[in-house]
Amino acid sequence: MVRKTEVKENSQTILEFRNVFKTFPKSSHPSIEDISLKIDKGEIFGIIGTTGAGKSTLLRFANLLETPDSGQVFFRSEDISHLRGEDLRHHRSKVGMVFQQSHLVLNKKVFDNIALPLKASGWKKEEIRARVIELLSLIGLEDKIDSYPNQLSGGQKQRVGIARAIANHPTLLLCDEPTSALDPETTRSILGLLRDIHKKFSITILIVTHEMNVVREICDSVAVLEKGKLIETGSVYSLFADPSQEITKKLTGHAFTNSIPEETLARTEGRILRVVLKNEIATEPVLGKVIRATNQVPNIIYSKIEYISGRPIGVFYFETDPLNDNTDTIRSAFVRYGATVEEIFR
Repeated sequence: MVRKTEVKENSQTILEFRNVFKTFPKSSHPSIEDISLKIDKGEIFGIIGTTGAGKSTLLRFANLLETPDSGQVFFRSEDISHLRGEDLRHHRSKVGMVFQQSHLVLNKKVFDNIALPLKASGWKKEEIRARVIELLSLIGLEDKIDSYPNQLSGGQKQRVGIARAIANHPTLLLCDEPTSALDPETTRSILGLLRDIHKKFSITILIVTHEMNVVREICDSVAVLEKGKLIETGSVYSLFADPSQEITKKLTGHAFTNSIPEETLARTEGRILRVVLKNEIATEPVLGKVIRATNQVPNIIYSKIEYISGRPIGVFYFETDPLNDNTDTIRSAFVRYGATVEEIFR
């Protein structure tokens, strides 16, 4: 069963995958196996998973670069699974796509690369020029209008690719590992650009990535795939704060490890509690309240506070007194003040 969290009320679905399957020739296992998933209008939705999980295949169902063997794909409540010809071209004009590599036409200048979808849609010459100049200003590359792709850095190429993808005013933007070939600083700038585009044009963004920092920094919601199956879905905050599936714990584990450093563990003698504080509780003096309520002072052996989607999560490990077993008293007090508590066994 797929675990879903924080269901949104009164949301409007822009894209839906309904029981989709896909198996490629010479493969004994489906790339996509019975996945049903909804993406709400106006959100930035991430799809994560290890290599071969089926992330890019699922993404490409949205513009039919890949078609499911069975199941349905809905865009704005319309079944697009079998679109062909002019209907397919019209649909794709409303769905932009950013690739892992920018896929620019090497023998065309930046202006002409961005203008390609506009020419294909029949825009007038003067309209094309105005739109391209507007987009170059947006991505900060006005001075590169007459440059060729091989004269650009990797980040600049990706910016041009993004400008081309949104040139036709799409309502949905697909991003397939858009930062995986970039250094950390360039990655942050590209994510900042995507956030600006999302805010300015109200474009729904569906992004595939294996980089957890990308998910944490930009996404509202996320789906976890493993071996072609949908494992877990929910808000980014909920999946980082409380992952229920092992693959999700592994993917997000670098942020909130479930283990204490061995050197620290070797020095402990009492029982160990893992306490998680979420949302506003993470900013409250919960430990002080517990100490006053129980007259007990647990030993903090490891702690960490992170911010996910601008919301805090605190993780603390406590050792209780080995000579005076007060574990249950302390656990009850933490729970009473809104914390999630579990005992860690060695």
